[in-house]
Amino acid sequence: MSAFEDVCAAVDAAMAETKTPGVAVGVLTDDHEHVAGFGVTSVENPLEVTPDTLFQIGSITKTFTGTAAMILVERGELDLDAPLRTYLPELKLLDEEAAERATMRHLLTHTGGWLGDYFDDLGPGDDALARMVDSLAELPQLTPLGEVWSYNNAGFYIAGRMIEVIAAKPYEQVVHELLLEPLELEHTFFFAEDVMTRRFAVGHLRADEGPPTVARPWPIGRAHHPAGGLASTVRDLLRYARFQMSDGEGILSRESLDEMQRVQLHAGSVFEDVGLTWSLATRNGRRIAGHGGGTNGQIAAFLFLPDERSALAVLTNHQRGGEITLAAWNAFGLGRDARAAIDVDADEYVGTYTSALQDVELRAENGALTLVTMPKGGFPRRTLRRCLRRHRFPSRSTSPIGCSSPRGR
Repeated sequence: MSAFEDVCAAVDAAMAETKTPGVAVGVLTDDHEHVAGFGVTSVENPLEVTPDTLFQIGSITKTFTGTAAMILVERGELDLDAPLRTYLPELKLLDEEAAERATMRHLLTHTGGWLGDYFDDLGPGDDALARMVDSLAELPQLTPLGEVWSYNNAGFYIAGRMIEVIAAKPYEQVVHELLLEPLELEHTFFFAEDVMTRRFAVGHLRADEGPPTVARPWPIGRAHHPAGGLASTVRDLLRYARFQMSDGEGILSRESLDEMQRVQLHAGSVFEDVGLTWSLATRNGRRIAGHGGGTNGQIAAFLFLPDERSALAVLTNHQRGGEITLAAWNAFGLGRDARAAIDVDADEYVGTYTSALQDVELRAENGALTLVTMPKGGFPRRTLRRCLRRHRFPSRSTSPIGCSSPRGR
């Protein structure tokens, strides 16, 4: 079978296992594009998923933010290594040293060190990002600036605000003018009012018994747009992959695209390294750049292989969509190398661990630990504010102490 057929077969099987209502898949190999839709957009109002169905792509949006920033760099309007206060003199963070020294490079590599899983709905107005950045002054500094990779949504609020200040236009308009329009990504949108006139998927939450339920709310708060606000299709994502592997198409130089895909530091997470917004890894000798995304009941995965000019996009509308994207990765020949087993008492770790961004459940099954993640989508919750009030965080810390805590079996 072809790589596309392998991926489709794996997705079909994983959908049945996870009870996922709908999935869209896109594969680019040998400069040939293959796309498919599976299932339905919603269990309540089912429409067939097609390759042109819009899904929320969540944090894949961060790569659009980073690419827009690099265009400003090439224009001489932004310096990745200049202090943020060069562009945002009013910026305040709890750690004054971090506020003085932090740069756009820190933001695009998740090395700011302050609490990253911060979400608040500050309304739909053009001032949403400015207000969000003002609110970051209360976030604790968990690790020293620039020393540790720790995924940081809050840093991308600052990045988006810098982009709109430099361009003197709302962030969404800048990304549209710099990227979406010139790349002819005609099915990629930030705002719900643009999505709702087209066929789109809604998220679903897992249920212990019975079918999944529709996840609400659907829209992403406007202040979160630079970190995860886009909705798109697999066709548009494959077009975006072609651009990232191209000569820049007159939009951005190949040198800047290479800089984004260059290892900036070791991450040691589910991928090995981090570039400028891109997650970087090598699987079976194949170099990968990509990003995932999770919103309220929707999980997305996007990657490309620069040396092969191939790409994979998988969009799902279920909280367990990560299991589908993993199956697609494996079918695409990008499974992880076998790891050595560690002898531990599994019962010591079994439980559900909760945070603002996702819950993680560790189960003991057949003598091994199984991990199941349940993303929450980054929607505003009072629990985070209670967490900030409850803990007296030091201004600097060598270990990231957040709201996560085991809830037991």
